[in-house]
Amino acid sequence: MSPSRPCPHLAELPEPEPGAATARCPHCERLGQRSVALRLCLHCGHVGCCDSTPGRWATEHHRQTGHAVMRSYEPGESWRWCYEDQRLV
Repeated sequence: MSPSRPCPHLAELPEPEPGAATARCPHCERLGQRSVALRLCLHCGHVGCCDSTPGRWATEHHRQTGHAVMRSYEPGESWRWCYEDQRLV
């Protein structure tokens, strides 16, 4: 997909953006690991950690659900990523 073309997955997102039930990765918490670089699924509000962690829980959530777009859930960051298009949106 051309970077200048809009991501078609953005139209699938709910309005308003879903909130998160937690500010930690529940998978890391269960395993006794530290949550690192959190990501928020913009389809359902699932919180998972980034690909720099052993579990890669945000990416795993995408694999299991097909939810394409997430955003950084870190303070001061607002970027979004589409897993399907493999680009910032």
